[in-house]
Amino acid sequence: MRIFVTVKPNAPKTSIEQIDHYHYRIAVREPPIRGKANAAVIHACADYFHVPQSSIHIVSGYTSRNKILDIA
Repeated sequence: MRIFVTVKPNAPKTSIEQIDHYHYRIAVREPPIRGKANAAVIHACADYFHVPQSSIHIVSGYTSRNKILDIA
């Protein structure tokens, strides 16, 4: 399954908001430095979708706020 994500780093708390079936807004506490925010996004999605972190991959947007994630 592919989902489209808008990430808000440096948020007060981590949260996931579903906009529609394939679009999500994710707020993470970590800063966008050295992949910390990307790792937090993968961790939050793994908890939200109840899958292991190894089955979530960033397909596009590694350095952008808008990302495409592939969830196996």
